[in-house]
Amino acid sequence: MIRYFILIIGFAISSLAFSQENEEYVIDRVVAVVGNSIILESDIQNQYLNYRDQRSIIGSARDIKCRIIEEILFQKLMVAQAEVDSVVVSDIQVEADLDRRLSGFIQQFGSQEKMEEYYGKSLIEIKKELHEIVHEQMLAQQVQSAIVSNVDVTPSEIRTFFKSIPDDSLQLITTEYVIAEIVKNPPISIEEKLRVKEELNSIRKRILDGSSFSTLAIMYSQDPGSASKGGELGFYGRGQLYPEFEAVAFKLKEGEISNVLETEAGYHIIQMIARKGDYINVRHILLTPKVSPEDLVKAKKELDSVAILLRADSITFIEAVSRFSESDNVNNGGLIINPYTMSTTFNAEQLDPQVSFVIEKMEVGEISNPVPMKTEDNKDAFRILLLKSKTIPHKANLVEDYTKIREWALQNKQMSKMKEWIEDKAKDTYVKIIEEYRTCNFDNDWGNRE
Repeated sequence: MIRYFILIIGFAISSLAFSQENEEYVIDRVVAVVGNSIILESDIQNQYLNYRDQRSIIGSARDIKCRIIEEILFQKLMVAQAEVDSVVVSDIQVEADLDRRLSGFIQQFGSQEKMEEYYGKSLIEIKKELHEIVHEQMLAQQVQSAIVSNVDVTPSEIRTFFKSIPDDSLQLITTEYVIAEIVKNPPISIEEKLRVKEELNSIRKRILDGSSFSTLAIMYSQDPGSASKGGELGFYGRGQLYPEFEAVAFKLKEGEISNVLETEAGYHIIQMIARKGDYINVRHILLTPKVSPEDLVKAKKELDSVAILLRADSITFIEAVSRFSESDNVNNGGLIINPYTMSTTFNAEQLDPQVSFVIEKMEVGEISNPVPMKTEDNKDAFRILLLKSKTIPHKANLVEDYTKIREWALQNKQMSKMKEWIEDKAKDTYVKIIEEYRTCNFDNDWGNRE
């Protein structure tokens, strides 16, 4: 990710917290103009207060405000370019992005009501206030992506970039692992599915006869995230839950109990708590069918046989993945994807504890015995692991860390491209910055014009 535009992209919602009361209140004024857009003192102050609240600020208040104003100048310049290039972001796209962001905030607060109370605004008012802000951000993102879309680095440029880094500034690379897997998912018997549905129907009948949905959710639901809260999920918008779950939930009336339905997670019954526009808050009870012990033993034995073939070099790991694995990563050779970085490398802290326990005892190229695991939908399964590579802590170097250094070099080149673009566009765009901020030590030449 390029440094520009990082600061402001996360503040569209959080800065609302300071829009009602502010112990550092100042009379609002225009501090800068970019084309037809203005930047207000309150824009700078709100973002600064959010930074301060996060307790992660480095530098003086003025330095931080100077960085913030440059980020906003950059966004406004890209929005002006979006108008020139006829870049379009539809209201539907903006609403979808707003729903995604607000859903995350609602979950952080615990409920829509708590979020509304904190900001002193209704959800509808918050969405209305943020609509244009998010619209501008999305326009700017499209322009930025277009500017750097064709930027690439050659091997020669990567080496030159690496040599330009002072030795005492080279990043320390911690131990990193690349791991592949072959997964065996034992099937769930029809008898087990019928047993779970019957049990859930029995719970549903108790609720219809007067028992408390919340109490029974606490007693029986196998959803660890909601069981302790009486099955309550909090407010969600469309597209954020299992499709089968949403199809039923959005049709329920307040207090109504659904029939038993099936999703990837298992079987559910749902009770509607409240609906506000495109958001619903429901309770549910989840029961998950279990794999039988016999089928788990069978899966383990099958993987034992695969491990024997691999250790005897009777089959390559890639071939074994293709023939035997039942995971979504079959097409990439069974490589496990790091959910934090979406890459195939993990540091020790990012590894699943169960995987870490096994991998730490293995040598590179070694195959593990079958180990138990939980799938993404919380089903019992087995897998064998291959430790493809493992680095020891070291200073970054071109031999072991070429991919990382390539990414650093690419980001550096993209930043240079953006810097050139800003300086070029700022020459042809009306930019005015008030004297107080004109002396900021900006990274780019904004002309510092009156």
